[in-house]
Amino acid sequence: MTAPRFDFSIAATDGKARTGVIRMKRGDIRTPAFMPVGTAATVKGMKPADVRAIGADIILGNTYHLMLRPGAERMDRLGGLHKFMGWDRPILTDSGGYQVMSLASLRKITEEGVRFASHIDGSRHMLTPERSMEIQRLLGSDIVMAFDECPAHGVAREVAERSMLMSMRWAKRSRDAFDAGAEHAARAALFGIQQGSLDQDLRLRSAEALQEIGFDGYAIGGLAVGEGQEAMFATLDFAPGQLPFDKPRYLMGVGKPDDLVGAVERGVDMFDCVLPTRSGRNGQAFTWDGPVNIRNAKYAEDLTPLDPASPAGAWSKAYLHHLVKAGEMLGAMLMTEHNLWFYQQLMAAMRDAIAGGEFAAFAAEFRARYKKAGQA
Repeated sequence: MTAPRFDFSIAATDGKARTGVIRMKRGDIRTPAFMPVGTAATVKGMKPADVRAIGADIILGNTYHLMLRPGAERMDRLGGLHKFMGWDRPILTDSGGYQVMSLASLRKITEEGVRFASHIDGSRHMLTPERSMEIQRLLGSDIVMAFDECPAHGVAREVAERSMLMSMRWAKRSRDAFDAGAEHAARAALFGIQQGSLDQDLRLRSAEALQEIGFDGYAIGGLAVGEGQEAMFATLDFAPGQLPFDKPRYLMGVGKPDDLVGAVERGVDMFDCVLPTRSGRNGQAFTWDGPVNIRNAKYAEDLTPLDPASPAGAWSKAYLHHLVKAGEMLGAMLMTEHNLWFYQQLMAAMRDAIAGGEFAAFAAEFRARYKKAGQA
């Protein structure tokens, strides 16, 4: 039987929480899913086989960084992102919009798109919905993200509205450009991105505009940009429900373990975030008992592991403390692998709890345990 281009099925629900599977030509993605971030064709500190071994079904690649280095056309000549990095399962690529928006003084936004200067060498580039679709096609992405603008946190409502409306026009241009690449469109999926800041009405108008265009999945953008967990959750109390029930819902750029639990509780299916890898490199580990700052002196003679079941479980906190304090490469590698493993364990536990109709109890127990430790 030929694998489908894209098929999402929900196996069970518990309250607003859902568990299911996305089937694609390169493999199944179990939801809720956390996607490790492979910004520059690598999940930092990890070999692709090890990323798969800890339970990841899909990873994320970054359009902005890859278009600048090594370059989308070069990537295509080299056989595409999957072959280039040695990952044969699904890859989602972001549109590049968030990165170029964050360049501030280095970019200029117009209806056409965003003109910006490379942070690497100052070279000038133009990123439009059409060029974003082309780059993601050249990379060989399995899940392509529509090009959008992500406004800064705290902008006035009228600014958020203008931005959202432009993003919806860009979404239609993204859809048209994606469909024009017939060969890629026959095996890849396209997700639209809901915008509207923290405003319920703007979010609803965005969701309606996206559904009129039609996408394989829908992302919730414009959160995790400084608004704080309380405001994010308040927005997630309504935003996922504004999107189609029978399509995947992807919360972009989130987050901490308790963010993930709260978002799944509110109906989100997919996540990505640099936090587990970046924190690992900087000496912070995530555990069921809360975050651990392995640099803390109290771990210098602690012979217990972060978690006996972790890939880093063969080494003591004392050894990890030494590696990180000494700036040894192995410290960053072990801490990163542990964190990505923990995130996949958390997602698996949530899938099981939803399937068993026990998600509320799981979430309550998780929060009580995760917050009890002050783990400095």
